[in-house]
Amino acid sequence: MTTRATLPAPTNDLERAEHDLEEHGICAVTDVLEGETLRAVKDGLYAAAAADRTWGREERFAADYAHDETNQRVWNVLSRGPVFENLAAHPTALRLVRSRLGWPMLLGNLSANITGPGGGEMMVHADQRFLQEPWPAEPQGANAAWCVDDFTVDNGATRFVPGSHLLNRSPRPEDDTSSVPMEAPAGSLVVFDSRLWHQTGFNRTADRRRAAVFGWYTRTMYRPQENWFLSLDPAVVQFASEELLVLLGYKTYGFGMVNGRSPR
Repeated sequence: MTTRATLPAPTNDLERAEHDLEEHGICAVTDVLEGETLRAVKDGLYAAAAADRTWGREERFAADYAHDETNQRVWNVLSRGPVFENLAAHPTALRLVRSRLGWPMLLGNLSANITGPGGGEMMVHADQRFLQEPWPAEPQGANAAWCVDDFTVDNGATRFVPGSHLLNRSPRPEDDTSSVPMEAPAGSLVVFDSRLWHQTGFNRTADRRRAAVFGWYTRTMYRPQENWFLSLDPAVVQFASEELLVLLGYKTYGFGMVNGRSPR
């Protein structure tokens, strides 16, 4: 398998980011979240994670990690505060994801992953592994990953196998799955297509956590990971923008009509 040795560098040029996403299957845009907005996202996420621990709802994925259980998943962050609604339908995220998936599309999930000190690496995988191979030539989904903290090689920045999206399949035992960390400052947005192999990095720090919020988007023929109709806070739908209603499947584009008409 032939791959690129490096990942495209983070940029604040959206046209450059679109080019990187098309060519390399990944791009990183800096300074998308800044100041009070970034602080609100960070405070809201860590508060939600702490609440899950307090109430015994903490989710860990020891089976997918090689070393220990320090990684915490926070599901359905869309229901954890209005600041996360803004991430799900953020103009920069939608512009980049739409460049690969078109419109309309669906939001399959909005969750977060927090890796703590000593947190182990996740297995190398592609998010499109739910599809039977051979895969279509175009990605069927994409992730918009929000860097809540600085992403560094030491604190477990997500690692990618450059060029792996061009193979249009999941990794196999005989593949070279050497991965490269995508390092980016807090407030950056990393978008990558569903064919690109990746893994959570190894957090080698003694006292730093690394958090990210992941928006998972797909073409409209795929069911969401999260059952929004059962799990979503009704207030989110009540005050949702038209774009967010489309993403959640509350329009004909998503799950069909209601009595012959588009819902809402």
